[in-house]
Amino acid sequence: MSAARAWIAVLGVVAIAVGPARAFYLPGVAPKEFEDGDRVEIKVNKLTSTKTQLPYDYYSLPFCRPAEVNNAAENLGEVLHGSVIKNSPFDIRMGESSFKVLCRKQLSDSEVKLFETRIREEYRIHMIMDNLPAATKMYREMADGKVVTMYDRGYSLGYVGPANAPMGGMTALPDKKAKGMAYINNHLRFVIKFHKDESFTGARIVGFEVEPLSVNHKYKGEFTEDLTQLKLETVPVGPDLPPQRVSSDAGGASIIFTYDVKWEHSDIRWASRWDLYLYMGDDQVHWFSIINSLAIVLLLTGIVAMIMMRTLRRDLNRYNEVDKEDLQEESGWKLVHGDVFRPPPLPLLLASSAGTGVQLFLMSFISILCAMLGFLSPANRGGLLTATVLLYVLMGIPAGYYSAYLYKSLKGAEWQKCTLCTALFYPGVVFLLIFLLNFFMWGKGSSAALPFGTMVALLAMWFGISVPLVFLGAFFGYKAKLPDQPVRTNEIPRQVPLQAWYMQGAFNILMGGILPFGAIFIELFFIMTSIWLQRFYYVFGFLMIVLLILVITCSEISIVLCYFQLCNEDYHWWWRAFLTSGSSGLYLFAYSIMYFYTQLEITNPVTTMIYFGYMGIAALVFFLITGTVGFYSSWQFVWTIYSAVKVD
Repeated sequence: MSAARAWIAVLGVVAIAVGPARAFYLPGVAPKEFEDGDRVEIKVNKLTSTKTQLPYDYYSLPFCRPAEVNNAAENLGEVLHGSVIKNSPFDIRMGESSFKVLCRKQLSDSEVKLFETRIREEYRIHMIMDNLPAATKMYREMADGKVVTMYDRGYSLGYVGPANAPMGGMTALPDKKAKGMAYINNHLRFVIKFHKDESFTGARIVGFEVEPLSVNHKYKGEFTEDLTQLKLETVPVGPDLPPQRVSSDAGGASIIFTYDVKWEHSDIRWASRWDLYLYMGDDQVHWFSIINSLAIVLLLTGIVAMIMMRTLRRDLNRYNEVDKEDLQEESGWKLVHGDVFRPPPLPLLLASSAGTGVQLFLMSFISILCAMLGFLSPANRGGLLTATVLLYVLMGIPAGYYSAYLYKSLKGAEWQKCTLCTALFYPGVVFLLIFLLNFFMWGKGSSAALPFGTMVALLAMWFGISVPLVFLGAFFGYKAKLPDQPVRTNEIPRQVPLQAWYMQGAFNILMGGILPFGAIFIELFFIMTSIWLQRFYYVFGFLMIVLLILVITCSEISIVLCYFQLCNEDYHWWWRAFLTSGSSGLYLFAYSIMYFYTQLEITNPVTTMIYFGYMGIAALVFFLITGTVGFYSSWQFVWTIYSAVKVD
């Protein structure tokens, strides 16, 4: 009970961090004040679509360009995420509300067709102002009838509407399967919110909203970008004006791109300006997930407590008091004491799997912890992904140590091969899969395709930092002194009795993965929605609680099934302990299949391949993490119970 109270206390402390994890962060840059008339730069990022999952460079479409296009500074995470941040021709001055013509583009047939294709694929455009992403305001009605304001990333490139669309403000055709005309949002209304305070001079930008409109601009006389000379007939711009159609059937087109700026004072402080972006809606779903997971943990904790407090104590008293003659007629886990520490088949693969699992677990735990405490700011684009990659590389030391230590415990002598397997096998599988997927993204011209220089940099980090660190950890792991085993291993293996169908390996393994997956599947839905549906996710306080619950669940289900296995005189527990909780990775991949058919609208075969490729990598990572947790818990459990047995 004291252990249970301790876990509840830990979860309580983490729960306190849930609120601050959403509202508090350490910003990636210092606040910037703008004086009236100062230029406020807008940077363009990329085009994304939930239907194709293939991001593209903003200037892959024939938009208006500045005189010179410059790439903004990028970190590794931005590159891996497919971001391509560049400058733009928008000229915005602090406090100046104005209407401006950006340019007129005379599009060729191929350019019109490209625009139409991207619109039908429901692409959204992403921009950045003062490190804030452009967002479209949405209104959502909650279960209690309260209407809350939420933000969606970017704004729509255009929409598909009826042939005679009367309005320019439509965002989608009601029936998505209906064939309609494509309309481009060629007018942007920037709603910029600013905050002023006596503690600083000037104004700070705290909100960046975009209201896209489609307007078929008309003018008299000659076209000129000088508004004093241009006689536009479609000013002021509103949703009641005829929209701008783009159709490959009509051939080329001439499109005028315009924008206007609206400034709004806001009481939101600069430190809280991300709160509206990161608002996840109803928190009750997350709390339901936590309660559901805690119910599973309490059930397993009760079973483990019963085993440890009652069954094991009774068994130990009986085994330590009976005569040897009576012991021969006994059955149970005590009878396999001479074989329980017999090395399993494929010890090198088991050791490298456990070592890689330790590496991935520490990487995940530290990344989520830093994000929960606010050290990985959403303002620092790509910061979380960059930190995750660097942590994986640096965690090569514990990976090498634990794999070498386990391999030595299993009487392994080829520690160099074990270390190489730890450093190269699973990372090699993942890198090869990503490399193959990258070829398809290269073929599509997507910005998600890793540049050759980035691939070389990743290989340099892998072979130049990670592999040496794995060997360094393995050196200390293999040099570490092993404790004496609590029981001796017999020279002749004991025959395992015929097992009942429900104690067979495959059935046990598949049943063991259900509860760990059940502890995280609700939060998994939000994470996958964030990744594949381009939604904001920053409730890392909840995620940390779920991770702790997952660790407890994996430990307890592995211990329970390992105990039942030993009670049936089956001492082949090494691999089964790893696979029991690790099989939850199989359920994660099965869930990704269901999610694909129920939540996504992907029809492109290349995108389908990319989706299942990345979800396969996620399932492999989850398998290694959960399998490692279950394995080390079972190993400690077996070591503990056999240490308490008196054997001559």
